[in-house]
Amino acid sequence: MLVALTGGTGFVGRHIAATLVRRGHRVRALTRDPGRTRFLPQQGVESLPGHLGDRTALERLARGADAIVHLVGIIVEQGPQTFAAVHVEGTGAMLAAARAAGVSRFVHMSAVGARDEPGATPYHRTKRQAEQLVRDSGLSHAILQPSIINGPESAPIQLLARLHCWSPAVPVFGDGRFPTQPIWVDDVALAFACAVERHDVSGVFELGGPEVLTYEEFLLAIGRAARCSRPLIHIPLGLVQAVARGFDLLGAAAPITSDQVQMLVEGSATPGNAIESVFGIRPLPFEEGLKRFL
Repeated sequence: MLVALTGGTGFVGRHIAATLVRRGHRVRALTRDPGRTRFLPQQGVESLPGHLGDRTALERLARGADAIVHLVGIIVEQGPQTFAAVHVEGTGAMLAAARAAGVSRFVHMSAVGARDEPGATPYHRTKRQAEQLVRDSGLSHAILQPSIINGPESAPIQLLARLHCWSPAVPVFGDGRFPTQPIWVDDVALAFACAVERHDVSGVFELGGPEVLTYEEFLLAIGRAARCSRPLIHIPLGLVQAVARGFDLLGAAAPITSDQVQMLVEGSATPGNAIESVFGIRPLPFEEGLKRFL
């Protein structure tokens, strides 16, 4: 099977590309930055220069493909790379190319908490709007909503590990009780590969790890895995939110934004976790995954 892939050089994309190749598929990956093709497997992957705003590149990406895996997303807006442009317009352009090329399967990455309602962050609203485009596309599709993804390329987890090693204490936002359900990156990659292969899997599916941890437990697990645990210091949530609003002015350079604080406090547990019930994958425990790379 030929699988067309967007976002293939990113954190999750490179694992999905490798998983698809191991399972005998050919992969054609759209690459915005040619220098990042080094993250893709050397065999079984064709790199195609282009981006979501390049209609000709999308047509070439979709031509002859049996399935499309659409991963492209952003966490912080920067210039023309807005949430609406990337998540909504980019998904619409990819769907149009898929329909024109007669692609039979579309697998889309969204996020836990995606919803188009007042009070939701722009990230979550545009993720939900993109989901609706996929639902209305007329294509056979699966929409996967991973929780926090754990893996060696996770910048937030690496940052928290460095804090444990370099700082005398690690800050906890508020009471630290908001829920997380981190999932190992290769479990996510395998779920995407299964969704490509199984057309009977249709709809929206949450993906989470085997345990729900409070944010405080999440931080403590990182410290243990890094072998340099530090005491945790609780910072009043109001103060954190005020500081994050100040950081918002820095744009893409912000260490954390007010929207990211909101999403963290809202939590990322997956009560409808499909990783084992739908995809038959026994997920790796969070701390066991951490020990593989910290």
